[in-house]
Order: sequence, then C-alpha cells, then structure tokens
Amino acid sequence: MFSGLWILTTIAAAGCQSLRNALQRGLTVTLGTVGATHVRFLFGLPFALIFFAAVLAFTGTTPHLAPSFWPAAAVGGIGQILATACMLHAMRDRSFLVTIAYTKTEPVQVALFGLIVLAEVPTPLLIVAILIATAGVLVMSWPRGLADGLVVADRPPTRWERLRPAVLGIASGGFFGLAAVAFKLAIRASGTGHFLADASTALAGSLAIQAAVLTLWLLLRDRGVLIEILRAWRPSLAAGFLGALASQLWFVGFATAPVAAVRTLGLTEILFAMALSRRLMKERLRRREAIGIALLIAGVALVLNA
Repeated sequence: MFSGLWILTTIAAAGCQSLRNALQRGLTVTLGTVGATHVRFLFGLPFALIFFAAVLAFTGTTPHLAPSFWPAAAVGGIGQILATACMLHAMRDRSFLVTIAYTKTEPVQVALFGLIVLAEVPTPLLIVAILIATAGVLVMSWPRGLADGLVVADRPPTRWERLRPAVLGIASGGFFGLAAVAFKLAIRASGTGHFLADASTALAGSLAIQAAVLTLWLLLRDRGVLIEILRAWRPSLAAGFLGALASQLWFVGFATAPVAAVRTLGLTEILFAMALSRRLMKERLRRREAIGIALLIAGVALVLNA
C-alpha cells in the first residue's frame, strides 16, 4: 500500500500540475475562465485514451465496471471542473503562488466535512492543526490597503474584491477534495484487477464526462469560446498533455495509497509553484505570504497525522 511508487508518481504529478496551472493561467486572458478550464479536459482526453489503451495492452486486462463507476466518475469529474474554474478565476485577481496555497486547504476541509457529515469528533491535535492552517489562510488574505496591487477600474478595490481570491481558492480546495474521494471510488469500481489499469480506466471515464459536459455547456452558452479554444490549439495541446499526465500520475497514487497520504505529499506542488512564480512570472513572495504559506503547510501536515 505504501510502496515507493506512489511517492514518485505524486511528486511527479505535483510538478506537472504546476506547469499546467501556469499554462492555463495564461489562457484565461484569451479564453476566459471556462474556456481555459475546458482546455485541460478537451485536449487532455485524447492523451488519457492513449494512456488507457497502452496500459490495457501492457497489462492484458479488461475493465469490468461496477454500477457505481459512472456516478463516482461523474461526481469526481464535475467536482474537478468546479475546482479548476474557481482556481483559475482566483488567479486572475491574486498571486499564482498564493492561489495555489489557498487550494491546499483541501485536507483541512476534509477534516471539517468529517465532523459535520460523519460526526467524527476531532482529537485535540486535530483541532490545533485546523487552527494553525486557518491562521495561515487569514495571514495571507487579511485585507490591507491595495492588497497585491489589485486595482479595479482605476479605483481602490472593495472588501469583497480583496477577499474574493481567498474565497474562490478555498472553494477550489473543497471541490478538489470531493473529486479526489470520488475518483478513488471510481478506481475501485473499475474492476480490471490491476492498479495501473484501474487508474487509467477511471481517468479515461472521468475525462470523457468532463469533456462532454463542458463542450455541451459552451455549445449552449458561448460557441465563440469553442472556436477560440481550437484556434489556441498549440498552447492548449501542451496544457492538455500536462493535465492528462498529471492526472494519470495522481490516479496511480490514489490506486496504490490512501488519498490522504497522496494529497499530503502533493503539497510539494507549492514548492514547484514558488519556483514558477519567481522564474516565469516574476512574482515576488511577500514576507507575510511566506509566513502564511508556512503555517498552512504545517497545519495540513498536522491534520493528516492527527
């Protein structure tokens, strides 16, 4: 269960995901939030199908889907769509690095969901961990003057405009948490008898649902965005490939280790995001943001070890 494979795939997934996030952030300028979100699914699906076919050929297995497979894949897929849209929208208002940090409140939210929905009473250590992680978010998001240089229509931003990136980032983390749990259920329901084939089957199924849902949405609401997506096929293809590769690696991790362990190690994405912010986007990490990120990481680590 805790073999070294999931460690390697999770770290690799975190790196690929950071690169994909950076590419998608650039695409929001021309495609908007929904269009940039759709890129990872529409252009990622062909690569996922290639992975699926290659893995089945390599393992010599065939999926035997349980009745719960498609509902789980649908919940996971739609949850990930909402999470990605929230994340990209937040990136339009706030630092790339800090937005990624907000999404990493996911493990904290899972603990709170357990208390509310499952009546699981947290231990004292878990309570401390939640408080530390929450403090980290507050340190990063507390309004202060023209926070992060945010100016709207040549005027100071309103309080909501200052807090919006934090709200969207935290919502993104919640949806990512929901998606991770659903994907694990889809992997278990794939029925191939091989962890790698189960992961590829769940990925192909969820991406097919995601591509279909968002394509239908854009056909009904904004066909022009679909045309713009096709015109931007070169950067979109790169984002799609990185998205599919990252998802494949995440799913292998989910198939071979507990989701909590995978998502904890996935916090290494913050380190990749920090490197990208400084080298590619010329973003500087403020002292207060660095303290907040450190508190957030410490809190999440304690949550998953409580």
